[in-house]
Amino acid sequence: MECLKGQDQANQIKGVGVSPGIAIGRVVLLDKEVNWPRRDLGQDEIELEHQRFVRAVNGVESRLEAVRDQLDSDIAEYASLIDSHILMLRDTMLFNKTLALIEEEMINAEWALDKVLEKVEARFATVTDDYLRERFQDVRQVAERIMRELAGQCSRQADFSEDVILVTRDLSPEDILRMRSPKVRGFLAEMGGETSHSAIIARALRIPAVVGLKKVASRFKGGELALLDGSAGLVCLDPSPHDVDYYRQKQLRFKQYNKEVAAFAHLPPETVDGLRVKVEANIEMVDEVDQVHEYGAGGIGLFRSEYLYLGRDILPDEDYLYDVYRRILTRMAPLPVTIRTLDAGGDKIGSWQAGDEANPALGLRAIRYSLSEPDLFAVQLRALLRASRHGRLRIMFPMISSSCELDRVIEILNEVKKDLYLQGVNFDPEVEIGIMVEVPSAVTMADVLARQVDFFSIGTNDLIQYALAIDRVNEHVSHMYEPLHPAVIRLISQVVEAGHLAGIEVTLCGEMAGDPTCLPLLLGLGVDVVSMHPRAIPLIKKIIRSTVAAEVELLLPDLLSCVSGKEVRSRLSEFIQNNYRDDFPGGAEQ
Repeated sequence: MECLKGQDQANQIKGVGVSPGIAIGRVVLLDKEVNWPRRDLGQDEIELEHQRFVRAVNGVESRLEAVRDQLDSDIAEYASLIDSHILMLRDTMLFNKTLALIEEEMINAEWALDKVLEKVEARFATVTDDYLRERFQDVRQVAERIMRELAGQCSRQADFSEDVILVTRDLSPEDILRMRSPKVRGFLAEMGGETSHSAIIARALRIPAVVGLKKVASRFKGGELALLDGSAGLVCLDPSPHDVDYYRQKQLRFKQYNKEVAAFAHLPPETVDGLRVKVEANIEMVDEVDQVHEYGAGGIGLFRSEYLYLGRDILPDEDYLYDVYRRILTRMAPLPVTIRTLDAGGDKIGSWQAGDEANPALGLRAIRYSLSEPDLFAVQLRALLRASRHGRLRIMFPMISSSCELDRVIEILNEVKKDLYLQGVNFDPEVEIGIMVEVPSAVTMADVLARQVDFFSIGTNDLIQYALAIDRVNEHVSHMYEPLHPAVIRLISQVVEAGHLAGIEVTLCGEMAGDPTCLPLLLGLGVDVVSMHPRAIPLIKKIIRSTVAAEVELLLPDLLSCVSGKEVRSRLSEFIQNNYRDDFPGGAEQ
């Protein structure tokens, strides 16, 4: 999306659009700068400083609990986000290490906590998974809340007497309550990304939001008029009357377009000539199941189980995991729920996990970590199997790279099944299992792996990074991250072909699945299921229902013959313009 023509480029900021829509309002700054004091302590001051830090943590905990108790019934599910912050308050990596540093270096609590946070940030910087990397912002927010409590600056005042756009470093639990005001039209944050809690909440409350805006608060004094485009990730400061009029018209078109697209949420995802394609949802919290149903998903194609393990000193036990899995399966029955086993390891932060690794992206992560900790793995498998009788469960194993690795996974799974059987525990003995195909070796061996499982799920985010040797969060090479690279298309084609020859279903659950411009390609490749964020589903269904399967199949050889991502995009763009007219967001200037 280009910026408005004629608008002063100096007054435009580009961030990450995480919740679509247009917002126009006066800026309200929620954060005030707090300077953390640095002070050396005498030996006789250490115990007093320990007590001061503990009091601050207790104060933050009390405030968080008070906010949690004020949540209205329609957003009560987000209490789990607040609970995660409460857990982090006393996590070893913050609480114990800060207390230790106060004593070891004889420095005040603010200084010690700041140093601890720097070390945690350095570890998170190596995380390759977007969702888990975003969890550092939760750690940072918890630490900053403690800092504010220590400084006696806990309240964040806000005046909502007119339409406003909230501007903050990151969304706090209190801001969840503020965003319920009908006067709040939009949200801007310095921190965060597509999978941050700020993004999740903004989408749930249907408030246009742009995040990842470095130092955005410094661009405002407060009270100025601003507008944002949550679809394009664009913010305009000090807009002219012409700009405001343009965006108000765009806002009306966006609302009308959304109404038209919403009508497709519960229609069958079937092409004009009768090809049925399943459309499912990616989620990470049980509380998102309501959105799954609201947007018409045919099931959950990916439930990320990592969230249940993060921010804990002690691993979740079998009963806790069982209860979570049972609830999600019960609420989704009879639709399928695909739960991915723990995708964590050396690059995922948790005080119960292994130490630092030089190259965590290629290290002890995902299924490798689970196999290195068979007791931990067995606990999760027991919980999953016990829950299987409450719905249609599909268990998915991440980052499988070889047949031998998968053999060991199945061996452990069968051992767990045998133990449950001997104990008289009910479970579904025929529960489906599958693997995420996200490393090149799994693509190469897809014909062999397909004989051992019931389904494939292509994780394009990691597959693209590994195949092209590109870290998309590395600013030096991120421009080379190309989902439509011919090599990526050929890899996906190879997996689909191998899966179909073995008679198993092939899902695609990376970001490509929810990108409407990629959909003709995926349909042409023969992908059986596309799984995405729930809010993307109505539009994807609309496009599927406007597609002629025979036409996208004829398009495929042309795309497979392309030699560059640019060429693929050009051919796809031409096809879309000739075949879809107003079905794509561009037609509504979304």
